[in-house]
Amino acid sequence: MDQTIKPPRTVGLFGTALLPLNGMIGAGIFALPAILYAAVGSFAPWMILLGGILFFPLMFVFASLAKRFDHSGGPMLYGEAAFGPFVGFQAGWMRYASALASMAANAHVVISYLAALWPVLDDPVVRPVAVALFILAFTLINLFGMTKAIGVLGSMTLVKLLPLAGLVIAGLAMGSPAIGFALPEFTAFETVVLLTFYAFIGFENVSMPAGEMRKPKRDIPMALMGILLFVTLFYMLIIWAYIAIDPVGSSDTMPLAIAAEAIMGQVGAVAIVVAAAFSIGANTLGGFVALPRMTYGMAEEGMLPPIFMRVSKRFLTPDFSILFLGGVAMLVGLSGSFVFLAVAGTLSRIVTYLICVLALPVIEWQEAKAGTGPRFSFDTLMAALALISCLWVGSQASGLAFLTLAGILVVGSLLYILGRMSAKRATLAA
Repeated sequence: MDQTIKPPRTVGLFGTALLPLNGMIGAGIFALPAILYAAVGSFAPWMILLGGILFFPLMFVFASLAKRFDHSGGPMLYGEAAFGPFVGFQAGWMRYASALASMAANAHVVISYLAALWPVLDDPVVRPVAVALFILAFTLINLFGMTKAIGVLGSMTLVKLLPLAGLVIAGLAMGSPAIGFALPEFTAFETVVLLTFYAFIGFENVSMPAGEMRKPKRDIPMALMGILLFVTLFYMLIIWAYIAIDPVGSSDTMPLAIAAEAIMGQVGAVAIVVAAAFSIGANTLGGFVALPRMTYGMAEEGMLPPIFMRVSKRFLTPDFSILFLGGVAMLVGLSGSFVFLAVAGTLSRIVTYLICVLALPVIEWQEAKAGTGPRFSFDTLMAALALISCLWVGSQASGLAFLTLAGILVVGSLLYILGRMSAKRATLAA
């Protein structure tokens, strides 16, 4: 196997920005406006602003870490640099496991949305075939080249954002917007804050394919900070438009579709349903782009067998890592085991966040010891704030989630041992 071939650096700032944008804007934006409005009334948009401010330290930590690395791997690299290969592997494995649950669940959700337009997709025989084809399509798109995958991701992003932008314009122009600032009586403050926190997770995908970005140390931090601002403002506008329309039947599973129908008719409702399917699809495709680059980076660091480093001579993509992800995602999606993984999905992602948050001050201390950086900086303060928020969010998880997380950790430890043994044998054989 020729390991001298490396994936080329083809992704610029625009393509880089698409990854956190689609990581954060997935299915949640189509349900959260109604949920927050029901919980806190007209304060809902300001709740999102508060969520963006609370989330800023965590994204700042990732931006600061990204300035220091230009290889693929993301959280795995950050954890390894601070704590060694075992912790680095667990940071990557935790993110991989939670992503498998999200991808498989997203495939089913997309088919459910499309079934509203084509009921045949809900047939018990047709549905699993449709789920398999959905995952296969994204696997092939990713396999045929990073440039093609980013191009498709850009097109899907446009399809999902245009109907939402149309809803904002129509709602604010034709509805009755009341942009005020009135503090509500919080009856379940923790639940509301958690909802706003969840609105922003998924940004970390952008750090994983750094090895295929032209200027990752510049572009990833810029993309993270810029997209956080954009997503915060876009969420606020969507919620203001929803409040302005104030549709009847807002408790429905597709409240934005009801709002669009109220202000733009049946065409508007269909446009929002299509936008929801494309939004979840783009969120999934972003994961398909990012995760194989992380396993590629893990193989580069000797954490996985060298075959995960294999690069297609024709497409210059990490083909084995891509096909492996597609195959496992299909098995998880068709077997229904994603329900088990989803129990600890958010918690395992929080573990990845915690490893990265703790890694930043350790790396800064290493740099200070080497005389290449200060002993204490603004980055350290942001890491402390991010640590507090992550620990609080993690503390809200159920006992079952922690038990499931323990099982994922055990499996990850076994995979780490097997991967290291396989990588060592391959090195000796070479």
